[in-house]
Amino acid sequence: MGADSFQKKLEKGIIEIAPLAYMRGRTLDNAFIILDEAQNTTKEQLKMFLTRIGNGSIAVVNGDVTQIDLPRDVLSGLKTAPKILEGIDGISFVYFTERDVVRHELVKQIIKAYEKYEKGITKNDS
Repeated sequence: MGADSFQKKLEKGIIEIAPLAYMRGRTLDNAFIILDEAQNTTKEQLKMFLTRIGNGSIAVVNGDVTQIDLPRDVLSGLKTAPKILEGIDGISFVYFTERDVVRHELVKQIIKAYEKYEKGITKNDS
């Protein structure tokens, strides 16, 4: 889109950027809605966001569950959503792997190393 085009659309109100905290009480009709970094939402926050979807709207929720910054005792809404919403028509889940990385080749190797490490911890903790 480019910075200039984006800025013009932002000024005209075609594009809106809003913190999650400002979603309560709103209904977003005829909109394409993106919730980014959703791994840091709680189950309650994600529910609140998803229930803002209005008629004619599409919502995309994305995040990386390996990068959760919530306190250990707080469940990530992104991790719980598939369990809660599984089987509802109109809701789909897409999972990416290191094969989908478009950053430096080294990032793929880093992701694989962390996955291997996490699997080892899980096995040893059982």
